[in-house]
Amino acid sequence: MGERWALAVAEGDGARLVPLRPDGMPGGPVLTAPDLVEAVRSRPEVERWVWRSTAEIYPRLLAAGVRVERCYDIESAEQLLLGHEGRFGEPRSAAAALARLHDRPVPPDPPQRSAEPGAQSSLFEPQRVPVPLESLLEVYGAQLRRHDAAEHPGRMRLLTAAESAGALVAAEMNRAGLPWRADVHREVLRELLGERYAGGGEPRRLAELADEVSAAFGRRVRPDLPADVVKAFAGAGVKVRSTRRWELEEIDHPAVPPLIQYKKLYRIWVAHGWSWLQDWVRDGRFRPEFLPGGTVSGRWTTHGGGGLQIPKVIRRAVVADEGWRLVVADADQMEPRVLAAISRDPGLMEVAGDGGDLYSTLSDRAFSGDREHAKLALLGAVYGQTSGDGLKNLAALRRRFPAAVAYVDDAARAGEEGRLVRTWLGRTSPRAVSAGEDEEAGIPQEGPSPEAPDGSGGAGPGEFTPGYASSDKRARGRFTRNFVVQGSAADWALLLLAALRRATAGMRAELVFFQHDEVIVHCPAEEAEAVVTAIREAGELAGRITFGETPVRFPFTTAVVECYADAK
Repeated sequence: MGERWALAVAEGDGARLVPLRPDGMPGGPVLTAPDLVEAVRSRPEVERWVWRSTAEIYPRLLAAGVRVERCYDIESAEQLLLGHEGRFGEPRSAAAALARLHDRPVPPDPPQRSAEPGAQSSLFEPQRVPVPLESLLEVYGAQLRRHDAAEHPGRMRLLTAAESAGALVAAEMNRAGLPWRADVHREVLRELLGERYAGGGEPRRLAELADEVSAAFGRRVRPDLPADVVKAFAGAGVKVRSTRRWELEEIDHPAVPPLIQYKKLYRIWVAHGWSWLQDWVRDGRFRPEFLPGGTVSGRWTTHGGGGLQIPKVIRRAVVADEGWRLVVADADQMEPRVLAAISRDPGLMEVAGDGGDLYSTLSDRAFSGDREHAKLALLGAVYGQTSGDGLKNLAALRRRFPAAVAYVDDAARAGEEGRLVRTWLGRTSPRAVSAGEDEEAGIPQEGPSPEAPDGSGGAGPGEFTPGYASSDKRARGRFTRNFVVQGSAADWALLLLAALRRATAGMRAELVFFQHDEVIVHCPAEEAEAVVTAIREAGELAGRITFGETPVRFPFTTAVVECYADAK
């Protein structure tokens, strides 16, 4: 095992650091270094740095060209351990952890720094409380003991290591940025929206569509105001509950086609228009702030810029540098494969052991070759579809793969009863809380998704951002049913990123984008083939490390392209 050192930021640009024994205790004298960067750079033999927060320290190292192999992020670990202990939502800072150790008042966490351009901190917001090295070591030692007390200590330690590795990857991606051609983006906007008008008003094409909507209703209507649209439909004798596209498409009215087109283009103008381009793209790079573990399930989010919602048409602006390529990799049917691995269902593991299309294999085994029914049945099991054809499909799935269905059923039941529910590695869903407490605890709410298998507001594959906790037992059960699969998939993805980061360490290749089941690597053209191989091998290695030796395979669909839009 390589050396492990603890490090704390000291006054100015300095640092205090100390070597550690395997039990977390100091293995030598505490050293004071006048320069944090040089303190790390001069110790290449250190395999793992123990520090308060990767987001606090690692960007400074990267700016100076210093890369570390591994770290232990104390504040990330504290958040995972609090969740595991049923204390989700309590402050996660090192200062808060220290206060709890000594039964002192626990300081609130400072708010996350806003990544929005021009954002400023309030004078009245909680500030980060300094924690000296000796106190960090005290917290670290207590965390090691808390890992030992976890339900599955080995898995919990692996989860913490993976979360810390994810923080390193996020910091490196934040620095590298996603290649972005501003000139291409402007041309796309001109094609879609037409000319810009002075004063920041709606561009030409939106103004034209607004006129078409108004003409269809016979009066002036603001298509950007849902209440005005609902009122206009009511005046035409058509009752609508919302202006969602799926509901509008059911209506036979001349205002519908221009209204749907307006809504689509309006979202692009607001979310990725000229103002967004000016604010977020610098020096040919888009740099959203990636936040590992931004949701309860462990899925990542971004802090500003809409980095995980880039429309396909806008992806035309994501272009590799001259002589470089984008390697875009999507994990194939990730969640059903994860369900096979965590449930240990022999039949489903056999199906998931095929590197081909899982749904086609499943349909041949249990659904008379009907791929669509096979897909709906499996997703219905994960997302909690319990009505209509979904119930019939689920019954067929239960007969063929009883252990897999029982696994998510048990998770749903535990959630309904208010018990803690964990991913395979130990990330823990919070207990049921009231709607008001959801917001207080920082739990993002689940919203309806048009891709839900039963249209009930659950979620479709790749669209659900979990983080929902509700006092409604059924909703809570549906969330925890999904949580054990999607959260375990997030555990696997962290280890995938860690393995890929290590595999590409000797290359010029850079990880530049990640969301849920997709990763993008920007690399010289001559490295592209090696990167494709590295992604495939990292996926399989992550599967073995996360879930142990199983027949389940985790294949990828990869594309080597110059433009992101050409990958799908």
